Formats: sequence, structure tokens, C-alpha cells
Amino acid sequence: MGAGHGHKLHYHGHSPIHRLPAHVKLLALLGLMLTVVATPREWYPLFAGYLAALLVVIALSRVPPTYIAKRMVIEVPFVVFAVLMPFIATGPRTEVLGLTVSEPGMLAAWGLLAKGTLGVIASLTLAATTEPRDLLTGLEKLRFPNQLVQIMGFMMRYLDVVAEEMRRMRIARESRGFQARNVRHWPVLARSAGALFIRSYERGERVHLAMMSRGYTGTMPDTGRTKGHP
Repeated sequence: MGAGHGHKLHYHGHSPIHRLPAHVKLLALLGLMLTVVATPREWYPLFAGYLAALLVVIALSRVPPTYIAKRMVIEVPFVVFAVLMPFIATGPRTEVLGLTVSEPGMLAAWGLLAKGTLGVIASLTLAATTEPRDLLTGLEKLRFPNQLVQIMGFMMRYLDVVAEEMRRMRIARESRGFQARNVRHWPVLARSAGALFIRSYERGERVHLAMMSRGYTGTMPDTGRTKGHP
């Protein structure tokens, strides 16, 4: 993969966490998430312990906490939903800061926020300390289905290509005086999305034909690093 593909979450470093094999980190992430999901929402000290363990891992990785915090914006939709839950849920109600909220809703919101935040922090830490190609190698070592590994590899490789094409389409619309200001403009955006999908599909077909012409038989070359190099 080129330097510009799939590295936006990775933080270059040489810490012990960076050096851990990718399949070990993937198993650790899976184990943590299963444990967090299985933990009852009322066991508050355990959630504090999980967070403390993650903070220790981040400290050992030498990834700046602000680097992780800035990328946690991905959690915003879950936060919004969790904030609404105490107001829309049913059950016994109580008053908090002058607002009447549902007690089961508050507990459900806490569980969603706690488990979701831990999952996002753990996933971002994995992404920050593991290069994409190493993640693919780790999945292969864990006997992940080969075709799914290839699909994820292509997704990471061409994500920036598709994003750049989206940017060019947006610039082309704006250069013609188009601004999506209200619902009436949604059909234009829908047509743009459809055109992008068709272009991406056609690009995929061309890439597949190019691979077949070069002897592709359903398996990709080894995604690991060249022997003898760190």
C-alpha cells in the first residue's frame, strides 16, 4: 500500500504495543469487547477498571491521548442516541436537574455510553499501533476467510481513491453554483452518489480484469513484510 492509503489512523512508533504481533492484538481486542459486553451495566467499578487498563495500554504505546480523543468523534451518533434514551424510554421516572427522565432509560444510556466508549477507545488504540497491512496479516494468521481479507485489503487500498473522487465531484457541483441547503437538493446528491457507485463498480471490474490478466488465481501475494526487514 502507498503511504497515503489506510494510514490516517496509524501513529508511527516503536513502543512495545506497536511491536506486538497483530493477531495477538486482535485477539486481545476481541477478548476485551466480549468481556465488556458481558459485564452487567450495574457493575460500575469494573468499567472503571477497563478504562484504567486501556489508559495504561495507551501510555505504554506512547500514542498521545489527544490523538485518540480527536478521532473519537466517530462516537457522536451513539452519544446523541444515548442522551435521548432517558427522555424516550418508558418505566419509572425521576427528576434530574429539573427534567423528568426514565430511570431504565438512564441506566440503558449509561450502558451504551460506557460500553461504546470503551470499544471505540480500544479500536482506535489498535488502529493507532498497527499498520493496515499488519492487520491483514494478523487476520490471515487467525484463519480469517481469505476472500474477506482480500475485500478488506482492497477497501483500505481504494478508500482514499473513492474519497478523492467524492471531493472532485463536490468541487464540480460547487463550481456550477450548487449548494445543498435543503431537502429539495437531496435528489442531486442521490444522483451523485449513484454516479460514484457506478464509477467505483466499473473501477473494480477493471482492476479485477487487470489482475486476471496477470495470473490472479483467487489468492493474493503474502501481505506480510519482506523477510529480513523489520
